[in-house]
Amino acid sequence: MKRIVCLFCALLLLLCAGCGAEEAEPSATPTQPLPTSAPPESQEPLPTPTPAPAFYHPLTGLPCTEDLSGKKPAAVMLNNLKTALPQQGNGQADVIYEVLAEGGITRMLAVYQQPGQLGLVGSVRSARQYYWELAQGHDAVYIHAGGSPEFYNTKDRLGLFTVDGVRGYYSGKDAGMFWRDRDRVAGYHYDYEHSLLTSGEAIADMLAQRGLEEHSGGYAYEALFTDDAAPAGGQRATTVTVPFSNYKTGVFRYSPSSGLYLAEEYGEPYLDGNDGSQIGVTNLLVLQAVCTVVDDAGRIDVDLSSGSGWFACGGKMIPIVWEKGGADQQLRYAQADGSPLALGRGKSYVCIIPTSKTPTAE
Repeated sequence: MKRIVCLFCALLLLLCAGCGAEEAEPSATPTQPLPTSAPPESQEPLPTPTPAPAFYHPLTGLPCTEDLSGKKPAAVMLNNLKTALPQQGNGQADVIYEVLAEGGITRMLAVYQQPGQLGLVGSVRSARQYYWELAQGHDAVYIHAGGSPEFYNTKDRLGLFTVDGVRGYYSGKDAGMFWRDRDRVAGYHYDYEHSLLTSGEAIADMLAQRGLEEHSGGYAYEALFTDDAAPAGGQRATTVTVPFSNYKTGVFRYSPSSGLYLAEEYGEPYLDGNDGSQIGVTNLLVLQAVCTVVDDAGRIDVDLSSGSGWFACGGKMIPIVWEKGGADQQLRYAQADGSPLALGRGKSYVCIIPTSKTPTAE
């Protein structure tokens, strides 16, 4: 009996040991990690929008960092005889007007919104009534050296202020406004009448001294500008030839790489003598106007009231109409259907030719 009990206890101990061994034995299948959700696909950050320019240049429509809309520009008469070239400072003009003077020759009126940024400017030549009227359209200070009898009659009758390098205070050396340099461009020597210069510093000082830095009377330049002004449906105009007279013809060749019309005259590039650069503009306007000889010297009157013309930009050209009206009114441009004309953002060159002349484009 005792032996049976001992045997039973031994078997019981073996069973307990087997159970413990099973519990201690590791599972045959390793534990798998819990599945996780896939990481979200990476998204490229949205581009930061380009902020709109704070201000636009009133004469070119280009973005700028300061408000220039209330600033009065300067308009300078430039000599354009072949023997007087190259001009100086013409490459920095925001708008260039070229018009007949007399005997088939032309002069330029260069308009500068920020004259203080200029270097030398010249050579400065005499005024005509219609050039002054073009300057008036910009509410600009008119700078010249002498003038026609018609212009001086108007100046005296209306009591106009202009900056004259031949008559009055600014013609004197003490004014520091003008001086003569017959070797004003390296490699050239000029006759006395082609040697008169001024400078951006002199112009800026004069404007400050006279209190003429700001427009008065709520003046605002009305030209419209757009980023893409190439005329839709316009005729091809990669080369535009503009006849002023038998003596002077202007040629403008479009450069696709720069988007500018590069100017030529007298068979050569039209250059700025300060740095040798060729004049290039975004907008080319050719306006026909009635031109009438008014004296024995061959001086003319140009009727700036209204007329027809052409606008070239981006290698295309379309017909336009224009009007100015009174001397103090701005030039306003419209398409042939009467809708306002928008210029390209950039500099402009305005050729005013007789109604008997017509430009060609190819």
